[in-house]
Amino acid sequence: MDNEMRLQKYLAMANVASRRASEKIITDGRVKVNGKIVTELGTKVTDGDEVEVDGKKVQLEKKKYYIMLNKPSGYVTTASDEFGRNTVLDLLGDVNGRIYPVGRLDADTEGLLILTNDGDFAYTLSRPFRVRIKNM
Repeated sequence: MDNEMRLQKYLAMANVASRRASEKIITDGRVKVNGKIVTELGTKVTDGDEVEVDGKKVQLEKKKYYIMLNKPSGYVTTASDEFGRNTVLDLLGDVNGRIYPVGRLDADTEGLLILTNDGDFAYTLSRPFRVRIKNM
């Protein structure tokens, strides 16, 4: 990380939680930067800053995973399921780090699903795509 980065983005890239969930973690007072509790969204961090969540030091994930999975029917597209159903992560085996699906397929649907730990990549893929057509 060469430049400043918003704390919630840093936490997402460190695989602590999604950006939205990281915002809640920050406002709940669970994050320290350089030993001081931070509750203000928009706080920026740099390479030299020490970031802790709930007393545990966190660092940016160095290895990025990009997994293409042919999801079979009968698996839910989520990292965990409150009803105990099989999830797409059950199909992966051991992956070191927090991996999550980009987009969704219904449980009874088969097809290509991308999983990653790269939050920026996931965001780029999942945001709306617009094509501009020039008048000729």
